[in-house]
Amino acid sequence: MSSILASTSSTFSSNPLWYLTRSTAIVGFLLLTLGTVLGVAATQRSLASRAWPRFATQALHRNVNVLGLAFIIIHILTTLLDSYVHVGWLATLVPFTSSYRTLSVAAGTLALDVFLLVAATGFLRLRMKERGWRRVHVTAYLAWPLALLHFIGTGTDGAYARWGFWIALGSAAAVGAAAWLRLVTPRGPRGPVRSVAGAR
Repeated sequence: MSSILASTSSTFSSNPLWYLTRSTAIVGFLLLTLGTVLGVAATQRSLASRAWPRFATQALHRNVNVLGLAFIIIHILTTLLDSYVHVGWLATLVPFTSSYRTLSVAAGTLALDVFLLVAATGFLRLRMKERGWRRVHVTAYLAWPLALLHFIGTGTDGAYARWGFWIALGSAAAVGAAAWLRLVTPRGPRGPVRSVAGAR
């Protein structure tokens, strides 16, 4: 056991950026998955009750996504600083500009662009028309599958490690279950509902 720990410690000390890239990618992906599940569930009020109002789910959805984006940004920075794989700064925002695994990296870039757009409009919700905000926000449903493709196609753990595959499969099952729950749950009562943007 001590030899395994010593070997792991030695490997980490020689490749800290690589380990940070992997760990922040996994945590960020899981947080964005949870945020997507909460967002889908909150839409139909399937989690709403007197003890757990809808705006509480929305607040958790928003905060989890912000935390997930923070981990993803760290993941991007450590990827760019690590000289083992050259991705390029342009590829972080412009898809199909990376020479390394162009398609799967582009999927991650597109997902990031959409998540950033949705996050920005989330903070500006009170200054936007409801219809316009919803049209932008619904694009988040496209971002998560792109993030999944990036995780499977680019990430070491998602592409090669068996446990990484199970993370991807479990995440897909969770999002699928939330989508199914949204479809089968009747809409809540009509009338204004407090949103996280207006909660105090």
